[in-house]
Amino acid sequence: MAARSLWKGALKLGSTRLPVKLYSAVQDRDIHFHVLEKRTLKRIQQHMVDPETNTEVPKEQIRKGYQLEKGVFVPLDAEELARFQPKPSRDIEILEFVAPEKISDEWYERPYWLGPDGETAQYFAFVAALGAQEKEGVARWVMRNKEYRGAIRPQDGYLALVTLRYSDEVLSPRDLKVPETRALSKGELKMAEQLIETLRDEFRPEDFKDEYRDRVLAFIEAKAKGHKPRLRAARPKRSAASLMDQLSKSLKVAQKEHEEKAA
Repeated sequence: MAARSLWKGALKLGSTRLPVKLYSAVQDRDIHFHVLEKRTLKRIQQHMVDPETNTEVPKEQIRKGYQLEKGVFVPLDAEELARFQPKPSRDIEILEFVAPEKISDEWYERPYWLGPDGETAQYFAFVAALGAQEKEGVARWVMRNKEYRGAIRPQDGYLALVTLRYSDEVLSPRDLKVPETRALSKGELKMAEQLIETLRDEFRPEDFKDEYRDRVLAFIEAKAKGHKPRLRAARPKRSAASLMDQLSKSLKVAQKEHEEKAA
């Protein structure tokens, strides 16, 4: 599937501007269903209804509101909210360059590609320079009435732009409510290390498949052809075993699979 440009702008580095196009680096492959009337199998529509009178509310009488507490709302008009929208711009402004390890995984949100728009020499020169210096650019831009922050880095010969979360959206592991636990024994630690060593392999993203999606689509296709596919019941969950039992069993399974691959 050919990538489609979502937005056009310019990468701004001081007084230099590089025209770029923004492309999504991922695609939604979830299965989406429609809501149907059971008897006629026609799509039904959803309406805004007053919960007290059970009557439909006309579109012109609907407005947004922010809830302060239960049952207490502050009504807001579109004109009021529009005053706070960021100033429109087509610039992706690089604020600074940092070492990649300074941005940990929880800050990254959604990946995009930044491709050249027109002249390519400056674009690929910047990609090469960014890779040679092993840096990522921290940038900000406005798109569709919303301001974003992101990290720009070289990847596969092009520029990747990954949106970053805001500071109040990121939680620290120090905030986790972890129950107290005993110290691990040497045997448990040794077995865990052996399990990791046994499962060591190459990263193969092509093996990542949504098996649930594939099964549902196959079921839908068979049902559409008039067949009655058999549904397989989910396996019951087994009772929890001790950490040592789980590690021991996992190690045996991993060793067996490793031996079969090597044969």
